Amino acid sequence: MKKNWVILVVDDEPVMRESLAAWLQEDGYTVDTAASGREAVELAAARDYAIYFVDLKMPPGMDGLATMMEIRKLHPEASVIIMTAYATVDTAITAMKEGAQEYIVKPCNPEEISLLVARIIKVKTLQRENQILRQRLAGQYSFHDIISKSPKMREIFELVRDIASLKSTVLIQGESGTGKELVARAIHFSGDRAASPFVPVSCAALAESLLESELFGHEKGSFTGASERKRGKFEQAEGGTLFLDEIGDISAKLQVDLLRVLQERAFFRVGGSEEVRVDVRVIAATRVDLQEKVAAGAFRDDLFYRLNVINIRIPPLRERREDIPLLAAAFLERLSREIGKEVGELSEGALRVLMDHDWPGNVRELENAIERAIVTARTRVLTEEEFVFLRQAPAGAGAWAAPDSLPLAEVERQVIVATLARTGGNIKEAAGILGIDRSTLYDRLKRYGLNR
Repeated sequence: MKKNWVILVVDDEPVMRESLAAWLQEDGYTVDTAASGREAVELAAARDYAIYFVDLKMPPGMDGLATMMEIRKLHPEASVIIMTAYATVDTAITAMKEGAQEYIVKPCNPEEISLLVARIIKVKTLQRENQILRQRLAGQYSFHDIISKSPKMREIFELVRDIASLKSTVLIQGESGTGKELVARAIHFSGDRAASPFVPVSCAALAESLLESELFGHEKGSFTGASERKRGKFEQAEGGTLFLDEIGDISAKLQVDLLRVLQERAFFRVGGSEEVRVDVRVIAATRVDLQEKVAAGAFRDDLFYRLNVINIRIPPLRERREDIPLLAAAFLERLSREIGKEVGELSEGALRVLMDHDWPGNVRELENAIERAIVTARTRVLTEEEFVFLRQAPAGAGAWAAPDSLPLAEVERQVIVATLARTGGNIKEAAGILGIDRSTLYDRLKRYGLNR
């Protein structure tokens, strides 16, 4: 197994270079050597070594620290051990600040070298095993970018497979942040329309007139600014799938227009007289109970029945807590790579905090929480300290009572203001806490004349 770990020894002194390489080879490791910093960087560009032993004092041009910094540009997580015969506190501090994992003084003790390398390799072996395990778990419990081992979600996966190649309209219901668009994409890419476009539209993000043009397109001159004909989302989705997010927010007029498209598979562009026929599968999603809106007269019952041919309800995260460790690990791996921070683990305490939280913003809120924790983390292990914000209740928390003599719109405005203040103006995080899409939050900010 040791031969699977390759070590690079960099030293301009042949005796030191060859003797250290011989010691490591006796321990069973594969060893490459380099006589200069430039040669070492060339070798590192070709492969990532398990450990780099780098001499601090080398000929002018590229000393040990410069060599280490170039290596870490190629491999940010490289384990570099700086060697020197001229040890001082200042050089040790400088080396560690620049990213050296260890600092050793020549002449090197073979026994100490063996123990040091064994300790580093043990950690790397565990990291590699953890990564392989995470990948296996992700593969076992992953379905078109949706990660879950919840029985309820596994039933949804089976339903998605069954309906993927049908033309029937699908209505996906679930709280904000549960992953409705991911399920819609899974339906599309699991079926025979996968090679055709998947076109998402947020119905909550646009005013009625803009949404009508967005969906159906418009003819040149149909309104001020319409300088040319525009194909709408229905035409763009020809042969594929149109995903209508937050369908419950569309106006009464658009409900009529949409009903006609679902019945006739045809429509007119805004300002047009030519009927346009399309072959498009419609998948709609909503965070609200459309049956309640139908009962209240706010949504057409005939449109509801057209949309609700196949119904999928996505459970909130608090109803599938067994998914929290899987999701947290997946977010941690992806986000730490995107942010460029070496954070790879969750402590038991941190995981306990995540498991105890109710996640009103669901999976999106969990993703935001992991991202925030990575940004503020000072070590490669996230502890409960990084998630203390999840436990912070608003001042004076207790039984909530509705404010006296305040219209609903003002209550909503005050809640948005307070949430933005709490998140420091972070739109993504605020939307997750409020349980709404970012597009919906931007719409509310515009409506109430607020800024971030």
